[in-house]
Amino acid sequence: MADIAQAMLRDALDAFVRRDTALAQSVLDRDDTLDGLKTTINHDLLALMLQDPSVIEPAMELILISRHLERIGDHATNIAEDIIFVVSAKDVRHATPSGS
Repeated sequence: MADIAQAMLRDALDAFVRRDTALAQSVLDRDDTLDGLKTTINHDLLALMLQDPSVIEPAMELILISRHLERIGDHATNIAEDIIFVVSAKDVRHATPSGS
């Protein structure tokens, strides 16, 4: 997750500097992957905590870390959406995958 979030943020900032909508779109395309990883991690850690209460504290720390990494991806996505709007006047916020 950290590698994906870091790459998304780096690419969003590069897209901003270059006014590169294709690179900005690639940031948007990776957001679902990061969201899915967070969901998977949270489910797996919850199951582990139910099986073994002694891991609750470290598992909660990992859940919080995954939440914060996912938020970094969300911020990168917001930057990418703004780049696409500024460069092409196209509002892609809250768009469905089909583009409507």
